[in-house]
Amino acid sequence: MGLFYFERNMKHIGPHVSASGGVENAPLSAAELGATAFALFTKNQRQWKSAPLSKQSIALFKEYCGKHGFSPDFILPHDSYLINLGQPDETTLPKSREAFLDELQRCEQLGLTMLNFHPGSHLKMMTIDQCLDRIAESINLGLSQTSGVTAVIENTAGQGTNVGFSFEHLAHIIRKVEDKSRVGVCIDTCHTYSAGYDLKTAAGYEATWREFDEVIGLNYLKAIHLNDTKKELGSRVDRHESIGKGLLGMEFFERIMRDERFDNIPFILETPDETAWKEEIRLLQEMSR
Repeated sequence: MGLFYFERNMKHIGPHVSASGGVENAPLSAAELGATAFALFTKNQRQWKSAPLSKQSIALFKEYCGKHGFSPDFILPHDSYLINLGQPDETTLPKSREAFLDELQRCEQLGLTMLNFHPGSHLKMMTIDQCLDRIAESINLGLSQTSGVTAVIENTAGQGTNVGFSFEHLAHIIRKVEDKSRVGVCIDTCHTYSAGYDLKTAAGYEATWREFDEVIGLNYLKAIHLNDTKKELGSRVDRHESIGKGLLGMEFFERIMRDERFDNIPFILETPDETAWKEEIRLLQEMSR
């Protein structure tokens, strides 16, 4: 495991770090923060095409992950924000599907086992169910051309025409994915609350996870984006806040850090104040003990 040793039964926490200057810099940045997990973009998230990963970057990324004890189980790459796997326009859909395949292939090259992505948007040009079917079809195409990487669907706040804000949407996509062993879910706590699931209260917290298990299945939960929220329950607005400074509040974070059901999956911070990440990781790790 190199310099670090992380117990299996614990909370693995870290932020979405920059890969500026090369993907190999991401594990170094995460290690400096005391993280035991991290997320990254493997290419520029706001461009359709990027230069291929160099052999040197791939080798250094693997070397630095090993040196600092980062297992692929706790690394959660995120795909480009431009991709819409539910794109209703048949002429532009292939562009999203090609970009998604490229993201999966980059994960393969880096030895990573998950790719996190937003499901897509119907753009008021098709029904929600049609959009969900198209997303599943897009996932099937990508998985059929790759191996070893799980497609991890992130729930949304339901802003605009985005689908994936209800557990039923996620379950619909999973039902249509042919290889169930290579599909999973990332729950964003800010998105979940904004979508109308009350994670804040003790009763609401238990009810939310019970519903998740009944509708989707906890076995499909592969990661959690751990964020507080600036917007109220059911607002359908996606605005992240720093840990304990938003409407979810510190009691929620204490509750989820003590919840043994979520040991051994990555908890990724996408909180807005990067200068607070080191302290947030330390605080959350203390809560989990």
